[in-house]
Amino acid sequence: SGAEAEMEKAFREMIAKVQDNEEGTLAHTLHRSQIDPTVFMFYERYRDKAAFDSHSSTPYIQELLATLGPLLDGFPTIEMYDELAELNR
Repeated sequence: SGAEAEMEKAFREMIAKVQDNEEGTLAHTLHRSQIDPTVFMFYERYRDKAAFDSHSSTPYIQELLATLGPLLDGFPTIEMYDELAELNR
């Protein structure tokens, strides 16, 4: 709490790096909770597991984790889903 602007800035900078460097990342969308503005969520979509593994090991993701560590009130969670259907306009 209180570090939302700093976190959002770090997230936006990381998204720009993903866009410039990761062809296998199909979506990387930042969201903020309407109920609790201290809660952020990413929706991420990758071409395949290799693209996810590559993304996870980039230097800028490691830098992001180091930057966010002292700002977090808890531990981030990662949930993996299988895509079943999509509306794409």
